Amino acid sequence: MGANVIQQDALNVFPALVGSNEHRLDGSPRTRTERLNAALMERCDVAGVDVLSLTAATARDGVAAWHDPSVWYRAKQEIKPTAAPAYGEQVARLIGAQFGRSSKCLVLDLDNTLWGGVIGDDGLDGIVLGQGSPAGEAHLELQTYARTLAQRGIILAVCSKNDEANALEPFDKHPEMALRRSDIACFVSNWQDKATNLRAIAKTLNIGLDSLVFVDDNPFERNIVRQELPMVEVPELPDDPSGYVACIAQAGYFEATRITSDDTVRNQQYRENAARVAAIAGVTDLDGYLASLKMELRWRPFDSVGAARISQLINKSNQFNLTTRRYSDAEVQALIGASREVTLQMRLTDTLGDNGMICVIIVRPDPADETIGEIDTWLMSCRVLGRGVEQSALNLLVEEARSRGYSTLRGHYRPTAKNGMVSDHYSRLGFAEEAAPDGVSADSVTVWRLELKDFAPMSNHITTIRD
Repeated sequence: MGANVIQQDALNVFPALVGSNEHRLDGSPRTRTERLNAALMERCDVAGVDVLSLTAATARDGVAAWHDPSVWYRAKQEIKPTAAPAYGEQVARLIGAQFGRSSKCLVLDLDNTLWGGVIGDDGLDGIVLGQGSPAGEAHLELQTYARTLAQRGIILAVCSKNDEANALEPFDKHPEMALRRSDIACFVSNWQDKATNLRAIAKTLNIGLDSLVFVDDNPFERNIVRQELPMVEVPELPDDPSGYVACIAQAGYFEATRITSDDTVRNQQYRENAARVAAIAGVTDLDGYLASLKMELRWRPFDSVGAARISQLINKSNQFNLTTRRYSDAEVQALIGASREVTLQMRLTDTLGDNGMICVIIVRPDPADETIGEIDTWLMSCRVLGRGVEQSALNLLVEEARSRGYSTLRGHYRPTAKNGMVSDHYSRLGFAEEAAPDGVSADSVTVWRLELKDFAPMSNHITTIRD
């Protein structure tokens, strides 16, 4: 894997020569630095380079929080020593985002979090929300912030101690609500403890508990979640709701390096999938239900249109990922149009909606025997498990491998702390286990082989279509 580059923009430490209309003086060092940074952003976008923006940091904290002229004159050190921890955190957030370590889901309490007051006691007319009240406007700001997060790809969930009918009433009837029921992918409101409910939310959404950020005004609830579920991020909210949004935003839980078209509909996709999960749990004829979904697996080789989302999936998928190899944007781009490599990007649609891109596969020729296709990468979205997508993906993979002259497919499973769910992936699909390569412990990697001449396509309720 090639290195991911992070480019810092220029710290604008120059004094104003004109004042508020500094931009009208072309020779101003301050103006030139602003233009340099704007051009740098554009070039980084074209080159696929991620930016560490000190412009954003100093706009929030002030230049003096990051730069000390006396340190610069003595040591030519731009970032002052006391800001080094904050600088390191900014870098770590970007690296985490590059490797898919950012949080995926914002879980919200209701009473005194999304609105002031207790809906079960105060009623719809008694809760504090919206224009005309300082606290009401602050709670509305949190709702608006949550909704904009959902629009850029963050999943929204509710975890509340309430009767469900009471909890839902503001979403359906309060005129000042920025969030509506349709904005929430998973809505859990009951009288169980919140750690138990957070486990249920993660299970319903099919994401890890370490993907959750739990926001609750009650310090007791925050502390019990930290104690029971230390992998869940729990911001320490201030007493004043006007500080809620800044507290969450400045923590960097949802740091991202790019936004794809799939991101903008992700909350909707998870909401639709939660409906599928609930429907599956309630049916006795699973085969008939899957058939009624009229699923279509739409695929095509890697291309420039899907490259950003492919790179994003490769670098953030951990659970259904056989090797967890990571690739930069440039390395994904290099695979477009490859003649011997098999590259597959797949989307799944059904009667309930579009699941977006849910599977990526890369196969490369074995350098020692080019009749063998090495499955370099096979990853899938966990939200489509249990529907036969794995079998359809293998049917397609075998067809494409044969068209490139491969007679054998060889796959590796490299266990990690998170991908135990796919330890038997290849055995379930009919691959035979081989001995581990020389010098590699069988505990760290297993090798699987499928002879294509012996393979017969597996049938299910999915129609495979090339886009």
